Amino acid sequence: MVTQEGIRKMLKICGIQMACIEDKQKNLQKAVRLAELAADKGAKIIGFQELFNTHWFPREINQSNFDLAEPINGQSIQMMRKVAKAKSVVLICPIFEEGIEGVYYNTAVVINADGKVLGEYRKVHVPQIPLWEEKSYFSPGDKGFPIFHTKYAKIGVQICWDNFFPEGTRILALKGAQIVFAPTAAAFASHQQWEIVMRAHAIANGLFIFRVNRVGSEEKQDFYGKSFCVTPEGELIDRPSGMQEGIVFANIDLKTIGITRREWSFLRDRRPEVYGEVAGLSWQGGQRAARRTTNAREGRKAARKSKGR
Repeated sequence: MVTQEGIRKMLKICGIQMACIEDKQKNLQKAVRLAELAADKGAKIIGFQELFNTHWFPREINQSNFDLAEPINGQSIQMMRKVAKAKSVVLICPIFEEGIEGVYYNTAVVINADGKVLGEYRKVHVPQIPLWEEKSYFSPGDKGFPIFHTKYAKIGVQICWDNFFPEGTRILALKGAQIVFAPTAAAFASHQQWEIVMRAHAIANGLFIFRVNRVGSEEKQDFYGKSFCVTPEGELIDRPSGMQEGIVFANIDLKTIGITRREWSFLRDRRPEVYGEVAGLSWQGGQRAARRTTNAREGRKAARKSKGR
C-alpha cells in the first residue's frame, strides 16, 4: 500500500509526443493544449520532442526551411513561457534556433515554473545522413552540457544523436543532473537500439532518463513514438508508449538516485586521471597524472599518520 507520505515524495513528469504538420502555428497551438492538459493531470516537468513546433524539415536540403527558425525570445518560446507560468510547470521546448550572425542551432530551451527561461542547450553532435540532413541547417552546439536547476529537479537535456555519445550523459551526472530529457526524431525500426542505450546510460550514471520521440507519418518517414522513462537502475517505469499522439506520464522518486548510486558506485570509483585518451591525450600522459595523484594520496596518508603520533 502506498502511504500519503510516499505519494508526496513522487514527482510526476511527462513527455509529449506529437504528430507535426507543415503549419507551424497549428503545431504550436496543439503543443499549448497538450501542455495545459498534462499540467492539469499533475505533471510538473513536461518535455517535448525534437523540433516540437515544426515538421521534420531536415529530411531534405532546402534553403526556404530557414524561415522556420526563430530566436530564443521568439513567438514559440514566449507562448510556452505563458503556459509555464500559468500552470507552474517546467517546460523543455526544442526549437530551430536562429542565433546571432546567421548561425543556427538545434536547441532545447528550458523554461522554469515561473515562466522565466533558465537557459538553452544546443545539440552538440550533428549528423548528416539521408533524411537527417542536419549539418545543412545546424551548427554544433557551443554551450557544452549544461544542467538546469528547475523548481522541481536538476535536469539536463541530450537531443537525439547526442544520446549515442556517453560522454555527455556522464558530464551531466557529474554536474548533478537528476533527470535527463532526451527529445528525439527517430523513424523506422530503431526503437530497440534507443532503449538499450538509454538503459545503459541510466545504469552507468545513476539517474532518470526520459526519451520523448516524435510520432506521425511525414514525407518519406514514419515516426514511431514509443516514448519511455528509465530509472537509475535501468528499469522501464512502464512499457514504451504506443505510436499514437499523446502524453506519456511517469511518477518518479528522486531519492532513489542517491540510494542507487550508493549501491552501484560507478561515479565514486571513477579514475579520471587515466581517461586522457578519450580527449586525445597520450596514455603516457595519463600514467604520469595517475602517478601524481597516487603520490599525493600517499603523501596525505603519511601526513595523517604523522599527526596521529
